Amino acid sequence: MMTNRERILAIMEGKRPDRIPWIPRMLLWWLARRNTGTLPEKYEGWTLRDIERDLGMGTAARDGKVYTTRTKNVDYAVRLDGMSEIHEYVTPVGTVSAVYKRTVELDLAGIEPLAVVKPIKGPQDYDAMMYIVENTEYFPCYEEYEAYEKEIGDDGYPLVATGGGPFHVYVDRIADCPFHTFLQHYTGYEKGYLDFVDYPDKVERLLDLIAQKHREELWPVIAHSPARLILHGAHYDSQMTPPRQFKQHITPYIQEMADVMHKHGKTLVHHADNDSRHILGDLKEAGFDMVECFTTAPLVPCTLKEAREAWGNEMIIWGGIPSIIMEEESFSDEEFEAYMVDMFKTIAPGDAFILGVADNVTAQAKLERVTRVGEMIEEYGTIPIQA
Repeated sequence: MMTNRERILAIMEGKRPDRIPWIPRMLLWWLARRNTGTLPEKYEGWTLRDIERDLGMGTAARDGKVYTTRTKNVDYAVRLDGMSEIHEYVTPVGTVSAVYKRTVELDLAGIEPLAVVKPIKGPQDYDAMMYIVENTEYFPCYEEYEAYEKEIGDDGYPLVATGGGPFHVYVDRIADCPFHTFLQHYTGYEKGYLDFVDYPDKVERLLDLIAQKHREELWPVIAHSPARLILHGAHYDSQMTPPRQFKQHITPYIQEMADVMHKHGKTLVHHADNDSRHILGDLKEAGFDMVECFTTAPLVPCTLKEAREAWGNEMIIWGGIPSIIMEEESFSDEEFEAYMVDMFKTIAPGDAFILGVADNVTAQAKLERVTRVGEMIEEYGTIPIQA
């Protein structure tokens, strides 16, 4: 019998494992239950890894790291104002800041603070932002990755997020291309698209600089690292990054990066926790090899069937179970069973597929259903799956 590490590596190499790997993200479930004292009695005091092994699943291993960053000649400080954190960057050409809002509920659930104020608020902020980007340096930390890979062992294979930078304080693990970094983290979507119209030169200069830094300094560090599963891109969405914008601003960058990564034996991954229905073809054309935390109906309009028809075996899917399916208040046991049986039929014969829960197994998930998925893997998950 193969280990979960062997199964993931086989899938990355276009081969068939012995069965579908079952590797959901259990971290938020565990944090929320631990923080609120609601872990099942059996699991009180257990680590997440021990619980995952007891449930017969692999570990998502999302904390791989191959580089660190340092920003020169910039003073960085964090101030607290009640439940808000003000992150401030002071440069020789101006100051920019962002505000992250915490709540008791988020803290108990183990969820990171929400960015409620973005750093670029007006045209005066672009010079400071460019200064920060230009003065950010990347340093390999391959030994840290190797230690983490050894720690994960046979339970999984490390996923390495790459491309995080200034104002990615809470999202370093969800790295991104310049265009979406700008929209999601520097301006917010509405202002970002308006700035493309109002200050096109400033926006393009900033995006070109980020791409240049990545191309010349970041990509070589990633390419020569011992990691193979590389996450670079997150939350692309049919509405917020629609096909026309995707083709213009995302595809060329990802295609170039994918060429570099593929030459060095890497698998390029997109964190697909959004509605991908209208950009399925664009994700494939850009050069991604895998979508992880792939979210489907009923959480979003896109269905698993649509994705399999669009991608075949050319794109590895890591997902398949929308988190809401695992919650008793949303779906009955009968509906859960019916969904799971249909899912196995949809993915048959099972190539290029890792079974997970998108985006996370929530605190409200019924643990019996998590256990039941493991049982169904034993019943139906041997490859080739019979439709």
